[in-house]
Amino acid sequence: MPEGTVRREGYTDILVPSVHSVHGPGKKQGTVFFNEQMSFNRDVSIMVLRAAGGNMTVADAMTATGSRAVRIANEVPGTEVVANDISPDALPYIEANIELNHLGNCTPSIRNMHSLFAEETFGYVDLDPFGSPIPFLQSAIRGCRKRGILAITATDTAPLAGAHAPKCRRRYQSEPVRGFMCHEGGLRILMCSIAKELAKFDRGMEPMLSFYADHYFRTYVRVVEGAEAADRTLAKLGYMHYDMGTLKRSTSPRADDDHRLGPFWLGNLHDQAFLQSMKAEGMAEERRCVKYLDLWRNELDSEVFVYDMSELSSHLKLSPPRIDEFVEFLNQHGRASKSHIAPTSFKTDIPLDELLPLFSEFSPDAGRKV
Repeated sequence: MPEGTVRREGYTDILVPSVHSVHGPGKKQGTVFFNEQMSFNRDVSIMVLRAAGGNMTVADAMTATGSRAVRIANEVPGTEVVANDISPDALPYIEANIELNHLGNCTPSIRNMHSLFAEETFGYVDLDPFGSPIPFLQSAIRGCRKRGILAITATDTAPLAGAHAPKCRRRYQSEPVRGFMCHEGGLRILMCSIAKELAKFDRGMEPMLSFYADHYFRTYVRVVEGAEAADRTLAKLGYMHYDMGTLKRSTSPRADDDHRLGPFWLGNLHDQAFLQSMKAEGMAEERRCVKYLDLWRNELDSEVFVYDMSELSSHLKLSPPRIDEFVEFLNQHGRASKSHIAPTSFKTDIPLDELLPLFSEFSPDAGRKV
């Protein structure tokens, strides 16, 4: 058995290297990577697969220690899991974790994922690379069966959120948005890239759950076959105008002089019916899972814009009210919800020229008791 320490995550014991990342995007330490902070990410995989009914073949394409793969095999009934990593150094950890949990439904694999997905297909393909998923996306799509699920993580948040715009243009062929919209923009750029790649194979997608947390973007999409599905998916891509001076936002299906940002995915982030079937019981970070499920289930989705309390406060030079009370107030005038993107962000379909006076009216500086 390789050196390391055993951690308990959910109902699963996981042997990991003694030196490993604990928080943040992490740095590659040693030859086999493990990040404790990604336990929430792994929790969500379990919740999604359980809600999808289990009983499917699963490929964890870049499994490293096998932490996600063994948790799926151990905690999602009916799964047959391939725990794959290209590094031979990962194999002892994968095998040890399979043995540690007495799993007969998890198979170690040390292959280049491109060759794996050229020869085999799976009902669920998980792609969680160190950095951008773009170099591996086509292969992951090839490895995903009809009506299968693609689970994609991107940890290159700086390019996607516009801090390194040239890199975003190169990797994702998209112009990122900056300011308080940057993280939702980054998530929608990732989803746009997946949609465009699927369309090359005459396939479309139906988002099940998509979110930003900690240092990464994550999306789960159901793959839909056929040219018509691909065309429907591509019709949900578009461009954005965002003026940080005036706070004005708008979208367009085509790029023009005003709508120069993007393209972005402009469709839903989540499938609300699917979210209702997800359960947090038994997760490693159960309280956090409950909190995020509540946010996702109540979050307004397409055809709304995300704003931030600090953004409006700075623009109007007024103190911000409490977000929960302000969202409740906005729902008397239109539709509004908190956003999972940040504790101070919210979404609404109320036009900006109506939203700003409502914020001024509800600000503590207006003399209103909040």
